[in-house]
Amino acid sequence: MLPEPGRVVALTRYPVKSLAGEALPEAVVEPRGVVGDRRWAVYTEDGGIGSGKTTRRFRRVDGLLALAATSNGGAPRVTAPDGRSAVAGTPDADALVTDLLGRPLRLAQEVEVPHHDEAPVHVVTTAAVRRVAELLGAPVDVARFRANVVLDGAGTGFPEDGWDGRLLAIGDDVVLRPDGGMTRCRMVDLLEGGEPADDGLLRLLGRERDTVFGLRAFVERGGIVRVGDPARFY
Repeated sequence: MLPEPGRVVALTRYPVKSLAGEALPEAVVEPRGVVGDRRWAVYTEDGGIGSGKTTRRFRRVDGLLALAATSNGGAPRVTAPDGRSAVAGTPDADALVTDLLGRPLRLAQEVEVPHHDEAPVHVVTTAAVRRVAELLGAPVDVARFRANVVLDGAGTGFPEDGWDGRLLAIGDDVVLRPDGGMTRCRMVDLLEGGEPADDGLLRLLGRERDTVFGLRAFVERGGIVRVGDPARFY
């Protein structure tokens, strides 16, 4: 029998993809994921989505995590390390990210090409974070994995590896469908604020986990999820 998946200990929304996000006491979940999550992104001149890697959709843009994005009752507000800020979708915001990162960039909402990497919701367990810290021989901040939902369960290990084929209910409303592990990129080697870490976390994940860590999830039923909500198999 699988151990219970635990309780929600953190909820995070990232109003702009690859920028620092905001902790939430509760979140509304819809088929696209957490409402407002990664709705906006930084775009490069060729129409690529700014990210920590280069793929067909994404373009590696160094320095994005030095910026923070917070919900603003509409378009998010983007803030630079020096305190300058502007509302996404305005010329001031485009000028801010262009000046800070030293290349022509603009902020835009998701239209046809999705901003999420692989799934609408990203889930991480504290058991897995503890196991990675054991393997690394150093503490690991769960924020480096940029999950929407962090579940606190007992022990160490990778319990989410056995969750495929099960439905995961969280709180009274939300039901998620796990869909395998999340492939990691160089973003896990950056601390909040964009400073590089020197502990080799991505190398460790490549060696021990084929760079997979955390859980992709799709939304079977939306609703409200809160910090402290219990999770169970449904």
